[in-house]
Amino acid sequence: MVAAVLFDFGGVILSSPFEAFADYERRAGLPEGLIRRINATDPDANAWARLERSELDVDGFVEAFESEAARLGHRVDGREVLACLHGELRPEMVTAVERCAAELSTGLLTNNVLTDSPGASSGGSFAGLLDHFDVVIESSKVGCRKPEPRFYELALGPLGIPAHEAVFLDDLGINLKPARAMGMHTIKVVDPAVAISELEEVTGLVLR
Repeated sequence: MVAAVLFDFGGVILSSPFEAFADYERRAGLPEGLIRRINATDPDANAWARLERSELDVDGFVEAFESEAARLGHRVDGREVLACLHGELRPEMVTAVERCAAELSTGLLTNNVLTDSPGASSGGSFAGLLDHFDVVIESSKVGCRKPEPRFYELALGPLGIPAHEAVFLDDLGINLKPARAMGMHTIKVVDPAVAISELEEVTGLVLR
């Protein structure tokens, strides 16, 4: 039985920042995939991870991230990288969230950062969307992040459900792995339409 649907934000409800990273790399003449490579190096303790746990402020992140890039032999503008966190809502996913919320419990589980950018967190210009979630877990506020198991537990606790009654959607396999190990049904979002179709099958709801 499915009692709750848990959604990631960027790359699921919001367009993926990876697209913006690729655009910046092309504009700056950087190797394709460099930003993701930097973020994947020492992923639990690098600048990006510390920013998402609010262990660094924006200035601290910029200095640390640019140093990490320099160690790989590249000059990267950390503030330009943060600007890539702006994104656009995916209307079909917003509809799916609304329809899930009408029938089931819902949660938003997002690794985010606290900056002046409205697209960088689940607040800002997207604040109205939060009304559709029973629980919102933000890495920048709780001090841990996906894929740490505690992050998922922080969502399940308030919902009062065991892991096997939850479905979790994320665009990164590394974030889905611990959720699946806990017993959740997981859906990797590559094509939103395909993911929504799978979610319909799992929940038995019409989401489009």
